[in-house]
Amino acid sequence: MDKKKQKKILILAIQAGKIMMKSGAEIYRVEDTITRICKACGIDYVNVFATPTGIFVSIDNENGDDTVTYIKRIKSSETNLSKISQVNDFSRKFTTTDLSVEDGMKMLDEIDAERKYPLTVRIIGAGFVASCFSTMFGGNVIDFLIAFIAGMICYVCSRFLEKFEVNFFIRGLCCCALAAFLALVAQASVDGAGYGTIVTGCLMLFVPGVAITNSIRDFLSGDMVSGLARMVEAILTAVALAAGSGIVIKLWYIAGGFGL
Repeated sequence: MDKKKQKKILILAIQAGKIMMKSGAEIYRVEDTITRICKACGIDYVNVFATPTGIFVSIDNENGDDTVTYIKRIKSSETNLSKISQVNDFSRKFTTTDLSVEDGMKMLDEIDAERKYPLTVRIIGAGFVASCFSTMFGGNVIDFLIAFIAGMICYVCSRFLEKFEVNFFIRGLCCCALAAFLALVAQASVDGAGYGTIVTGCLMLFVPGVAITNSIRDFLSGDMVSGLARMVEAILTAVALAAGSGIVIKLWYIAGGFGL
């Protein structure tokens, strides 16, 4: 196999892995997908090492004298199970059919460029998530309505900060501080409103559930570095959420605490 074709296959496999990693996939799934794509193209010697912030792939021929290594930096991530599922389907199709590398790259580019749901739909969805969790934790109808509005506002705040590439720690802290402030104002202004259930409902929008789950799965799969990295990220995010809401509640209490 000539080096030009080898490079194209390697870039295709890396692109598939990058999309999965950025979408919140587990480490073993990313490594397995890259390995399967390379081996389907006749590359038998493939070594993959993936972390939440980078993918390292090395391929070689049977003589061991033509090693090619490629490194891809992963700078950001989000949870997008739809893209993970699509890349999984692409991997199966690529390894079981005669799909060319060029056509495969076009399919991956289309998956990568796929837009999320419209912003309006996501904002309304965030409102329903916050309000439903508020009800689950003992909130009444008033708490449901207030949490719905507060959840939408907090989600808009999160997207605004993300636009300016604010890191996840500060973003979570600011959004939960805003949620606590809105909940306290609502309790002080509306009869029957309880800030505890409202704040809890809004916090659930930012709880790193996927990071925690993937961390445990990485640990069980033997990927200790990735498991530890994701666990630390989840812990820091949880600290940010608690700190943001806790600071506002404490300052509210010091300032007079009406409604508490």
